[in-house]
Amino acid sequence: MIGLISATAAGAVARDRLAAAWPGRVRVYEGPVREAVERAFAECDQLVCFLATGATVRLLAPLLADKASDPGVVCVDEAGRFAVSLLGGHGGGANALAGEVAEVLGATPVVTTATDAVGVPGLDTLGLPVEGAVAAVSRAILDGSPVALRADGVWPLPALPAQVRPDAEGSAALHITDRLLELGPDEAVLRPKSLVVGVGASKGAPVDEVLGLIGEALADAGLSPLSVAELATVDAKSEEPGIVAAASRLGVPLTTYSAEELAGIAVPNPSDAPLDAVGTPSVAEAAALAGGGELLVPKRKSSPEGRAAMATCAVVRRPARGRLAVVGLGPGARDLLTPRAKDELRRASVLVGLDQYVDQIRDLLRPGTTVLESGLGAEEERARTAVAQARAGHAVALIGSGDAGVYAMASPALAEAADDIEVVGVPGVTAALAAAAILGAPLGHDHVSISLSDLHTPWEVIERRVRAAAEADIVVTFYNPRSRGRDWQLPKALGILAEHRAAHTPVGVVRNASRPDESSRLTTLGALDAATVDMMTVVTVGNTATREIAGRMVTPRGYRWQTGTAEEAS
Repeated sequence: MIGLISATAAGAVARDRLAAAWPGRVRVYEGPVREAVERAFAECDQLVCFLATGATVRLLAPLLADKASDPGVVCVDEAGRFAVSLLGGHGGGANALAGEVAEVLGATPVVTTATDAVGVPGLDTLGLPVEGAVAAVSRAILDGSPVALRADGVWPLPALPAQVRPDAEGSAALHITDRLLELGPDEAVLRPKSLVVGVGASKGAPVDEVLGLIGEALADAGLSPLSVAELATVDAKSEEPGIVAAASRLGVPLTTYSAEELAGIAVPNPSDAPLDAVGTPSVAEAAALAGGGELLVPKRKSSPEGRAAMATCAVVRRPARGRLAVVGLGPGARDLLTPRAKDELRRASVLVGLDQYVDQIRDLLRPGTTVLESGLGAEEERARTAVAQARAGHAVALIGSGDAGVYAMASPALAEAADDIEVVGVPGVTAALAAAAILGAPLGHDHVSISLSDLHTPWEVIERRVRAAAEADIVVTFYNPRSRGRDWQLPKALGILAEHRAAHTPVGVVRNASRPDESSRLTTLGALDAATVDMMTVVTVGNTATREIAGRMVTPRGYRWQTGTAEEAS
């Protein structure tokens, strides 16, 4: 919950705008400002104070306890010009919140955290628990000093600056490991979520006994509890209070498997007791191994004083699971690149794409990002490269123009990918949508996109699809309409449509939609000169209801109340 506090009428206006934009996400605190701040600080995860920074600092000072637990605080000035990340930039999420507040209010976000200011990822923003001399290592990174990278494996993290590398020679070091280490004064460690703890328990097993066993097993194996990704057990124990509470206290999910699934997993220490109780010869080991991995701690029992053990556990290390984000860059204009796409570009350590698309967004990449670019015609190679990099454990962004799933890289990449990597799709604004917005509303009713490129699709198939769209009276947007080596396909397709549509049917032609050299024109099916069209153009052909209205191309939605208007316009 986000607490909102204001002291003046102007502040209340901005506060109410934020409250209206985020229903259910915020709570407005009325009354004397000091009391409001104290209540919000105790009750909320974040605060937005429509107060001067100095006043806010004085009000907050007596309340501060620890950066790991204090809420993030953003200040907005009286004129609503700036949203200042004041407290808890990373841990409290104030840096991100400042950006969100600024977007709603039309303000400028002010973030002074050093790593954010220079575009370097903060160690506490990488999505993994971090321990040790975080400030010292961060300072070395900011100063450009060498930082030794000592990682047990490859993990899907954002790109790290170039001076953070295995062969770096200096006093600072960054470890990425689930192993317990003795850290020096200039060393920090990121804890990958690599460990799965399988748990079995008798009915009524105390949570302290379950947690104690897990803690002992990890400590004896030299493993960090911060690297535990999940607890796993059999379905029959999914509501066992001691196991459920143990997962809750560790802050990890509880995954369960059926007895049949666990019975089919080979384990080193099967037993008749769980077989009789829940139908599988192993719970702890089998549940830990169910997702694959290396058994680090075989089954062990708790050892309570004066009574029989009620809990068992086993620990498995799973290999890194790489991440592939397939990102649509939109039609070209920077303001049509979505915030989610920008976030994924910043999250990637490896970028794969067509060279001309890479050039569009190179400035958005983090320093140290590995860029694997290639020219036209290497689509399959790029798809295989992206998947291979993800399988190696990296965080990969595979980029395409428009929407990456529309005549772009998503389909060849996902045809190569299996379930051994995480895949994320990031939608983009397509060329058809960008062109339609320029033309008016040509896609107001049913519509279809058809590529006229027969490099990978036989012309017979393309022609059959064009005829189907023509007979169904569907608006058609043609991609890849004409090139030097393919100059007859567009006239042929237009001829097929002309068999079912009048010569005066509106046709929109848009070249380089949303780019600086954008051009567009509205013509008709009978008047379009195909020779004026190239590969940078999309051609949208209306259906029998499409009209030119005030210089715009409009396909009526078909609302009954519009019938008279449509008839008058025609």
